[in-house]
Formats: sequence, C-alpha cells, structure tokens
Amino acid sequence: MDRKLSSRLSRPASITARSKPMPLIAKGVGGSTSSLAPKPIKISKGPPSSRVFQSVKKYQIVPTNFRKFYERGDLPVVVNFSGANRKIVWKVDPDVLDLHHYLPMFFEGLREIDEPYKFLAERSIDDLLEKCSHKVLPVLPQLIIPIKMALSTKIPEVIVVTIKKLQKLLRCGNSIGEALVPYYRQILPIFNMFKGKRANLGDKIDYSQYKGANISELIHETLELMETYGGDDAYINIKYMIPTYESCMF
Repeated sequence: MDRKLSSRLSRPASITARSKPMPLIAKGVGGSTSSLAPKPIKISKGPPSSRVFQSVKKYQIVPTNFRKFYERGDLPVVVNFSGANRKIVWKVDPDVLDLHHYLPMFFEGLREIDEPYKFLAERSIDDLLEKCSHKVLPVLPQLIIPIKMALSTKIPEVIVVTIKKLQKLLRCGNSIGEALVPYYRQILPIFNMFKGKRANLGDKIDYSQYKGANISELIHETLELMETYGGDDAYINIKYMIPTYESCMF
C-alpha cells in the first residue's frame, strides 16, 4: 500500500488521470479602436528659408577656381594699383587668348565678394566682351553654369553684377541673344524670385537707381533685352518662366 501511494505521489500532476485541463482565457483589447493615451502633437516647421532677404555676411562663398588661378599667378591679367584709380593690365593681347578657357573662369569669378578678385573678374569680362565679341558665341554654352551659380548665391551684390554682365553679353551681337534662348530655364528662375524685390525705405532716398543697383529694375531691363535680341521664340519662353512678364515689343 505504501508503494502504490508513493508511486502516485511521485507522478507529476499534469499526467494524472483525474487532472483536468485549465480553461483558456483570451487576453487582448477585444478589437477596440479607442485609447485614453494622449495623441502626440506634431509641430510643423514649415518650408525652409529661401535666403533671399538675408545680409551678405550670412553667406559663405566657396573659393572659386578664379581665386586659385589668381593666387598662383596663372591669369593673363593683373591689377595695377599705381595712381588714383585701379585698372587692369593684360600680360598678352586679349585677342590671342583662348576664350574657351579664360572667359568661363572670369564669369566664375563673379561669385567673389572680396577684393581684388571681384574687381579683376568684372573688368576682365568687360574687356573681353568688348575686344573679342566676335569670339564669344562659341563659348556661350560654357558660360551658362557660371552665370547660374552666381545667380543661385542669392546675394544681391553678386546678382546685380551678374545681371549687368549678362546685359553686356546680350549686346555683343552675333546672334548671342538667340543662342541664349534655350538656356532661359537655367537663368530665369532666380529672376522670377527677385523680380518683385523693392526696397521699402519710407521717407529716405533710394540711391540704388542712380548706381544701377536696383535688382527689380535691372531684371526688367534684362528681360526686355532678352526679348529684343532673342528672336521670335524669346517672348514665349520668357512668359513660360515668368508669367507676370509683359511684352515690350507691342
């Protein structure tokens, strides 16, 4: 009797004959879709700033190849500081220069805001466009990227200088205005952004018109030059990029 009792006691309870399975109890939320937990608050930061109206001091200009060539002394032009006025002196005749190499580099120098890089790039472009206007048309496709990069800095000082050089480029003749039409999509987006930028000075005097530094007026003049020298397809391409532009030919 003691052996039977001891054998029963030694068996686990799960395999005994009289043991009953425990009922299964489902646990969960029962398909409910509501919750008492507070919902997270999403804060919308809005679109990023376009940097259009920031000051020049807040921008950081990446050193250009024009500056590197100037510091190495590889440019065919130097700045002459003798006398009251600065001027540039060419080491060789500009007419014998390879414009495919030097003219895009000078246009890249338009992004510089420090001296003497800024002065040298501006005056060199003026001389080359004046003395070598017959050689500019084949180089035009190489000038689009430097012009676009200068406008994309969104620095008013750089944009004003670039627009003035673009006007001189259009006046060079030799069908440059017509050849520039396919590149309006690279140039005109920045024009559309700054077209309505006007200074609110209250009762002060605006000297920017006297100095030719009013961005809005310069853009309007440049668009008219583009339409005038761009041929039959110029207006429709300008209108596509800047819908508020009205033709100056009618």
